[in-house]
Amino acid sequence: MTQYLDFEKPLAEIEGKAEELRALARANEEMDVADEAAALDQKAAKLLDDLYAELTPWRRCQVARHPERPHCKDYLKALFTEFTPLAGDRNFADDLAVMGGLARFRDQPVVVIGHEKGSDTKSRIERNFGMARPEGYRKAVRLMNIADRFNLPVVTLVDTAGAYPGKGAEERGQSEAIARSTEACLQIGVPLVSVIIGEGGSGGAVAFATANRVAMLEHSVYSVISPEGCASILWKNSEKMREAAEALRLTAQDLKKLGVIDRIIPEPRGGAHRDKQTAMAAVEKAIASMLDDLKKKDRAALIADRRNKYLDMGTKGLAA
Repeated sequence: MTQYLDFEKPLAEIEGKAEELRALARANEEMDVADEAAALDQKAAKLLDDLYAELTPWRRCQVARHPERPHCKDYLKALFTEFTPLAGDRNFADDLAVMGGLARFRDQPVVVIGHEKGSDTKSRIERNFGMARPEGYRKAVRLMNIADRFNLPVVTLVDTAGAYPGKGAEERGQSEAIARSTEACLQIGVPLVSVIIGEGGSGGAVAFATANRVAMLEHSVYSVISPEGCASILWKNSEKMREAAEALRLTAQDLKKLGVIDRIIPEPRGGAHRDKQTAMAAVEKAIASMLDDLKKKDRAALIADRRNKYLDMGTKGLAA
Protein backbone atom coordinates (compact mmCIF):
# COMPACT_ATOMS: atom_id res chain seq x y z
CA MET A 1 0.00 0.00 0.00
CA THR A 2 1.37 3.38 -1.02
CA GLN A 3 2.21 5.76 1.80
CA TYR A 4 1.25 9.33 0.97
CA LEU A 5 2.96 12.47 2.22
CA ASP A 6 0.98 15.35 3.73
CA PHE A 7 0.93 17.39 0.54
CA GLU A 8 -0.18 14.32 -1.46
CA LYS A 9 -3.53 13.93 0.35
CA PRO A 10 -5.62 15.14 -2.64
CA LEU A 11 -3.79 12.58 -4.78
CA ALA A 12 -4.48 9.85 -2.20
CA GLU A 13 -8.22 10.57 -2.42
CA ILE A 14 -8.33 10.30 -6.21
CA GLU A 15 -6.18 7.17 -6.40
CA GLY A 16 -8.20 5.67 -3.54
CA LYS A 17 -11.48 6.24 -5.40
CA ALA A 18 -10.05 4.61 -8.53
CA GLU A 19 -8.97 1.57 -6.53
CA GLU A 20 -12.39 1.37 -4.84
CA LEU A 21 -14.07 1.27 -8.24
CA ARG A 22 -11.79 -1.52 -9.39
CA ALA A 23 -12.40 -3.45 -6.16
CA LEU A 24 -16.17 -3.21 -6.73
CA ALA A 25 -15.73 -4.42 -10.29
CA ARG A 26 -13.69 -7.42 -9.10
CA ALA A 27 -16.44 -8.29 -6.64
CA ASN A 28 -19.20 -7.89 -9.25
CA GLU A 29 -18.19 -8.95 -12.74
CA GLU A 30 -21.28 -7.29 -14.26
CA MET A 31 -20.05 -3.82 -13.30
CA ASP A 32 -18.16 -1.87 -15.97
CA VAL A 33 -16.07 0.84 -14.36
CA ALA A 34 -13.19 0.96 -16.84
CA ASP A 35 -14.02 4.43 -18.17
CA GLU A 36 -14.59 5.96 -14.73
CA ALA A 37 -11.38 4.43 -13.34
CA ALA A 38 -9.38 5.55 -16.37
CA ALA A 39 -10.69 9.10 -15.96
CA LEU A 40 -9.61 9.09 -12.31
CA ASP A 41 -6.20 7.72 -13.29
CA GLN A 42 -5.79 10.54 -15.78
CA LYS A 43 -6.82 13.10 -13.19
CA ALA A 44 -4.37 11.60 -10.67
CA ALA A 45 -1.52 11.66 -13.19
CA LYS A 46 -2.17 15.34 -13.91
CA LEU A 47 -2.28 16.16 -10.20
CA LEU A 48 0.94 14.23 -9.60
CA ASP A 49 2.67 16.26 -12.32
CA ASP A 50 1.39 19.49 -10.79
CA LEU A 51 2.43 18.56 -7.24
CA TYR A 52 5.99 17.66 -8.27
CA ALA A 53 6.49 20.41 -10.85
CA GLU A 54 7.62 22.98 -8.28
CA LEU A 55 8.38 21.31 -4.97
CA THR A 56 9.32 23.61 -2.11
CA PRO A 57 12.53 22.77 -0.20
CA TRP A 58 10.50 21.45 2.73
CA ARG A 59 8.47 19.17 0.48
CA ARG A 60 11.70 17.87 -1.03
CA CYS A 61 12.79 17.01 2.52
CA GLN A 62 9.60 15.03 2.95
CA VAL A 63 10.15 13.15 -0.32
CA ALA A 64 13.80 12.47 0.58
CA ARG A 65 12.64 10.89 3.85
CA HIS A 66 9.85 8.80 2.32
CA PRO A 67 9.96 5.37 4.00
CA GLU A 68 9.44 3.54 0.69
CA ARG A 69 12.31 5.30 -1.05
CA PRO A 70 15.06 2.89 -2.24
CA HIS A 71 17.72 2.46 0.43
CA CYS A 72 21.35 1.36 0.32
CA LYS A 73 20.40 -2.31 0.58
CA ASP A 74 18.17 -1.97 -2.49
CA TYR A 75 20.95 -0.37 -4.53
CA LEU A 76 23.44 -3.05 -3.46
CA LYS A 77 21.08 -5.75 -4.65
CA ALA A 78 20.15 -4.02 -7.92
CA LEU A 79 23.42 -2.44 -9.09
CA PHE A 80 26.23 -4.58 -7.66
CA THR A 81 27.16 -8.22 -8.09
CA GLU A 82 29.29 -10.52 -5.92
CA PHE A 83 28.82 -8.20 -2.96
CA THR A 84 30.92 -9.45 -0.05
CA PRO A 85 30.16 -7.48 3.12
CA LEU A 86 32.97 -6.64 5.54
CA ALA A 87 31.94 -6.13 9.15
CA GLY A 88 33.39 -4.35 12.15
CA ASP A 89 35.98 -1.70 12.84
CA ARG A 90 38.50 -4.12 14.45
CA ASN A 91 38.22 -2.05 17.59
CA PHE A 92 34.78 -2.08 19.20
CA ALA A 93 31.87 -3.51 17.17
CA ASP A 94 30.04 -3.68 13.87
CA ASP A 95 27.70 -0.77 13.12
CA LEU A 96 24.67 -1.94 11.15
CA ALA A 97 23.87 1.65 10.13
CA VAL A 98 26.80 1.37 7.70
CA MET A 99 26.95 -1.29 5.02
CA GLY A 100 30.11 -1.88 3.04
CA GLY A 101 32.28 -4.39 1.31
CA LEU A 102 33.78 -5.61 -1.94
CA ALA A 103 31.62 -5.89 -5.03
CA ARG A 104 31.50 -5.62 -8.79
CA PHE A 105 29.86 -2.72 -10.56
CA ARG A 106 29.27 -3.52 -14.22
CA ASP A 107 31.88 -6.24 -13.76
CA GLN A 108 34.44 -3.75 -12.39
CA PRO A 109 35.77 -4.53 -8.88
CA VAL A 110 34.90 -1.75 -6.44
CA VAL A 111 34.49 -1.02 -2.76
CA VAL A 112 30.99 0.18 -1.89
CA ILE A 113 29.96 1.89 1.36
CA GLY A 114 26.57 3.28 2.35
CA HIS A 115 24.17 4.26 5.10
CA GLU A 116 21.23 1.92 5.59
CA LYS A 117 18.11 3.21 7.37
CA GLY A 118 16.10 -0.02 7.38
CA SER A 119 12.75 -0.78 5.81
CA ASP A 120 10.51 -1.77 8.73
CA THR A 121 10.33 -1.11 12.45
CA LYS A 122 12.67 -3.95 13.41
CA SER A 123 15.37 -3.16 10.83
CA ARG A 124 15.16 0.59 11.47
CA ILE A 125 15.89 0.02 15.15
CA GLU A 126 18.70 -2.44 14.34
CA ARG A 127 20.27 0.03 11.92
CA ASN A 128 19.63 3.04 14.15
CA PHE A 129 17.69 4.77 11.36
CA GLY A 130 20.89 5.16 9.35
CA MET A 131 22.65 7.24 12.00
CA ALA A 132 26.15 5.83 12.30
CA ARG A 133 28.16 5.51 15.51
CA PRO A 134 31.98 5.90 15.61
CA GLU A 135 32.50 2.24 14.74
CA GLY A 136 30.54 2.80 11.53
CA TYR A 137 32.90 5.55 10.38
CA ARG A 138 35.93 3.50 11.44
CA LYS A 139 34.57 0.62 9.38
CA ALA A 140 34.32 3.01 6.43
CA VAL A 141 37.94 4.10 6.95
CA ARG A 142 39.01 0.46 7.01
CA LEU A 143 37.19 -0.16 3.72
CA MET A 144 38.66 2.93 2.08
CA ASN A 145 42.15 1.85 3.11
CA ILE A 146 41.54 -1.57 1.54
CA ALA A 147 40.39 0.15 -1.65
CA ASP A 148 43.49 2.32 -1.68
CA ARG A 149 45.80 -0.65 -1.12
CA PHE A 150 44.30 -2.73 -3.92
CA ASN A 151 43.58 0.17 -6.30
CA LEU A 152 39.79 -0.24 -6.26
CA PRO A 153 37.38 2.65 -6.94
CA VAL A 154 35.10 3.59 -4.05
CA VAL A 155 31.36 4.19 -4.42
CA THR A 156 29.47 5.67 -1.46
CA LEU A 157 25.69 5.88 -1.05
CA VAL A 158 24.67 8.57 1.43
CA ASP A 159 21.35 8.46 3.28
CA THR A 160 21.50 9.68 6.85
CA ALA A 161 19.93 12.36 8.98
CA GLY A 162 23.36 12.72 10.58
CA ALA A 163 25.80 10.91 12.82
CA TYR A 164 24.30 9.47 16.01
CA PRO A 165 24.67 11.99 18.86
CA GLY A 166 24.18 9.57 21.75
CA LYS A 167 26.24 9.50 24.94
CA GLY A 168 28.02 6.23 24.09
CA ALA A 169 28.91 7.49 20.62
CA GLU A 170 30.43 10.64 22.06
CA GLU A 171 32.37 8.63 24.65
CA ARG A 172 33.85 6.48 21.87
CA GLY A 173 35.03 9.50 19.88
CA GLN A 174 32.27 10.33 17.42
CA SER A 175 33.71 13.61 16.17
CA GLU A 176 37.20 12.11 15.79
CA ALA A 177 35.79 9.15 13.84
CA ILE A 178 33.90 11.47 11.46
CA ALA A 179 37.05 13.54 10.95
CA ARG A 180 39.14 10.42 10.23
CA SER A 181 36.62 9.23 7.68
CA THR A 182 36.60 12.63 5.96
CA GLU A 183 40.39 12.60 6.01
CA ALA A 184 40.46 9.15 4.43
CA CYS A 185 38.18 10.40 1.64
CA LEU A 186 40.65 13.18 0.89
CA GLN A 187 43.78 11.01 1.03
CA ILE A 188 42.99 7.84 -0.89
CA GLY A 189 44.50 7.72 -4.36
CA VAL A 190 41.64 5.94 -6.13
CA PRO A 191 38.46 7.30 -7.75
CA LEU A 192 35.81 8.14 -5.15
CA VAL A 193 32.25 8.88 -6.27
CA SER A 194 29.28 9.54 -4.04
CA VAL A 195 25.51 9.64 -4.53
CA ILE A 196 23.09 11.29 -2.09
CA ILE A 197 20.17 8.86 -2.41
CA GLY A 198 17.97 10.37 0.31
CA GLU A 199 19.14 12.60 3.14
CA GLY A 200 22.65 13.95 3.42
CA GLY A 201 22.81 15.29 6.95
CA SER A 202 25.74 17.19 8.47
CA GLY A 203 29.18 15.67 9.11
CA GLY A 204 27.65 12.23 9.09
CA ALA A 205 27.14 12.63 5.34
CA VAL A 206 30.31 14.59 4.59
CA ALA A 207 32.36 11.71 6.04
CA PHE A 208 31.26 9.59 3.06
CA ALA A 209 30.68 12.29 0.44
CA THR A 210 34.04 14.09 0.32
CA ALA A 211 34.44 12.64 -3.14
CA ASN A 212 35.87 13.44 -6.56
CA ARG A 213 32.34 13.50 -7.94
CA VAL A 214 29.11 13.93 -6.00
CA ALA A 215 25.66 13.35 -7.46
CA MET A 216 22.23 13.82 -5.90
CA LEU A 217 18.92 12.32 -6.78
CA GLU A 218 16.54 15.07 -7.86
CA HIS A 219 14.49 15.09 -4.65
CA SER A 220 17.29 14.34 -2.18
CA VAL A 221 18.57 16.92 0.30
CA TYR A 222 22.07 17.71 1.59
CA SER A 223 22.68 20.18 4.40
CA VAL A 224 24.74 21.07 7.45
CA ILE A 225 21.74 20.52 9.74
CA SER A 226 18.14 19.35 9.47
CA PRO A 227 15.49 22.04 8.91
CA GLU A 228 13.95 21.18 12.29
CA GLY A 229 17.31 21.51 14.05
CA CYS A 230 18.06 24.78 12.31
CA ALA A 231 14.64 26.18 13.22
CA SER A 232 15.10 25.16 16.86
CA ILE A 233 18.40 27.05 17.02
CA LEU A 234 17.49 30.17 15.05
CA TRP A 235 13.87 30.67 16.07
CA LYS A 236 13.59 28.42 19.15
CA ASN A 237 10.69 26.81 17.31
CA SER A 238 11.02 23.58 15.30
CA GLU A 239 7.72 24.39 13.55
CA LYS A 240 9.64 26.97 11.52
CA MET A 241 11.20 24.12 9.54
CA ARG A 242 9.73 25.36 6.25
CA GLU A 243 11.51 28.70 6.57
CA ALA A 244 14.69 26.90 7.64
CA ALA A 245 14.54 24.58 4.62
CA GLU A 246 14.36 27.63 2.35
CA ALA A 247 17.32 29.31 4.06
CA LEU A 248 19.55 26.22 4.10
CA ARG A 249 19.61 25.86 0.29
CA LEU A 250 19.61 22.12 0.73
CA THR A 251 18.05 21.05 -2.57
CA ALA A 252 19.97 19.42 -5.40
CA GLN A 253 19.13 22.38 -7.62
CA ASP A 254 20.62 24.93 -5.20
CA LEU A 255 23.69 22.83 -4.48
CA LYS A 256 24.41 22.29 -8.16
CA LYS A 257 24.42 26.08 -8.64
CA LEU A 258 26.82 26.47 -5.72
CA GLY A 259 29.17 23.80 -7.04
CA VAL A 260 28.72 21.59 -3.97
CA ILE A 261 27.54 18.70 -6.17
CA ASP A 262 28.42 17.83 -9.74
CA ARG A 263 25.22 16.42 -11.16
CA ILE A 264 21.53 15.91 -10.51
CA ILE A 265 20.04 12.48 -11.21
CA PRO A 266 16.43 12.72 -12.44
CA GLU A 267 13.79 10.81 -10.52
CA PRO A 268 10.61 9.18 -11.87
CA ARG A 269 7.44 11.25 -11.70
CA GLY A 270 6.32 11.35 -8.08
CA GLY A 271 9.72 10.46 -6.62
CA ALA A 272 12.01 7.44 -6.52
CA HIS A 273 9.61 5.50 -4.28
CA ARG A 274 6.99 5.35 -7.06
CA ASP A 275 9.30 3.60 -9.53
CA LYS A 276 12.32 2.16 -7.75
CA GLN A 277 13.73 0.28 -10.72
CA THR A 278 13.81 3.39 -12.93
CA ALA A 279 15.37 5.45 -10.13
CA MET A 280 18.07 2.87 -9.46
CA ALA A 281 18.81 2.52 -13.18
CA ALA A 282 19.38 6.29 -13.34
CA VAL A 283 21.77 6.06 -10.38
CA GLU A 284 23.64 3.22 -12.06
CA LYS A 285 24.08 5.31 -15.20
CA ALA A 286 25.37 8.28 -13.17
CA ILE A 287 27.86 6.17 -11.20
CA ALA A 288 29.19 4.62 -14.40
CA SER A 289 29.59 8.05 -15.99
CA MET A 290 31.39 9.49 -12.96
CA LEU A 291 33.78 6.55 -12.72
CA ASP A 292 34.48 6.74 -16.44
CA ASP A 293 35.31 10.43 -16.06
CA LEU A 294 37.98 9.59 -13.46
CA LYS A 295 39.51 6.38 -14.79
CA LYS A 296 42.35 8.06 -16.71
CA LYS A 297 43.56 10.11 -13.74
CA ASP A 298 46.56 8.84 -11.79
CA ARG A 299 46.87 8.81 -8.02
CA ALA A 300 48.29 12.33 -7.68
CA ALA A 301 45.71 13.77 -10.08
CA LEU A 302 42.81 12.16 -8.22
CA ILE A 303 43.96 13.55 -4.87
CA ALA A 304 44.56 16.99 -6.37
CA ASP A 305 41.18 16.90 -8.12
CA ARG A 306 39.43 16.17 -4.83
CA ARG A 307 41.42 18.79 -2.92
CA ASN A 308 40.74 21.53 -5.46
CA LYS A 309 37.06 20.63 -5.59
CA TYR A 310 36.65 21.40 -1.90
CA LEU A 311 38.87 24.47 -1.90
CA ASP A 312 36.69 25.92 -4.66
CA MET A 313 33.37 24.84 -3.18
CA GLY A 314 30.74 27.56 -3.09
CA THR A 315 32.64 30.07 -5.21
CA LYS A 316 30.73 29.15 -8.35
CA GLY A 317 27.37 30.11 -6.93
CA LEU A 318 28.70 33.17 -5.12
CA ALA A 319 30.36 34.52 -8.26
CA ALA A 320 27.08 34.18 -10.15
